[in-house]
Amino acid sequence: MTVHLVGAGPGDPELITRRGAALLARAEHVVYDRPSMADILALAPTATRHCVGKQGATPAPPQHEINALLVTLGRTGACVVRLKAGDPFVVSRGGEEAVALARAGVAVDVVPGVSAAVAAPAAAGIPVMVRQMSRTLTVVAGNDDVDEVNWAAVAQLGGTVVLLTGRAALRRVVAALLTGGMPPDTPVAAISAASRPHQRTVRGTLAQPPSARLPAPLTVVIGDVVGLDVTASGLGCTDRRLEPS
Repeated sequence: MTVHLVGAGPGDPELITRRGAALLARAEHVVYDRPSMADILALAPTATRHCVGKQGATPAPPQHEINALLVTLGRTGACVVRLKAGDPFVVSRGGEEAVALARAGVAVDVVPGVSAAVAAPAAAGIPVMVRQMSRTLTVVAGNDDVDEVNWAAVAQLGGTVVLLTGRAALRRVVAALLTGGMPPDTPVAAISAASRPHQRTVRGTLAQPPSARLPAPLTVVIGDVVGLDVTASGLGCTDRRLEPS
């Protein structure tokens, strides 16, 4: 009895791990969150699919029901894959599901994935850590608990801040960082649908942040590194801090 918690990566099916793809190929059941995972679900052509995310106006089932479904499927002895966006344990409730499975006596196999916390900035040409500019990376879940974060401490730490699934909370986060003392001219980038063909990146500052109305999934990057752009078309690699001394 095993449930495989598989990180799907940021969205591009070519960025899933080889082990994740192999498990999907032989999966009998796949439990997933987003209808937009269709390209990755194609790697599991014979599996029964169970969508447990929001579908149109239909809200997602509560977490305890998802946990119960995973336990039920796991006890069948079939090959069960719980597909999680990004990494199973980074802003995805995979930890809660792993605990529920373990308590029910169902083994858990965790297959790490590439989190959007690093993949989305990379896809936009933004290196999240450059020693001359940022030696720290703070990843925050932009859900309903975002107001419980000590934003003053985050603002004073500086470095790079990545806000995941934070479309609804962006304005509150920006206001909290400004109140905490982060400079208004700190660069901000909003990355929509990272790694996918329709990816879009909009840049701004804390004083004039990019729109939060970009299509989900949305990843927000805050910090001096946003001023860089190492893509082929980027012109932002001229920061003097990066020049040899």
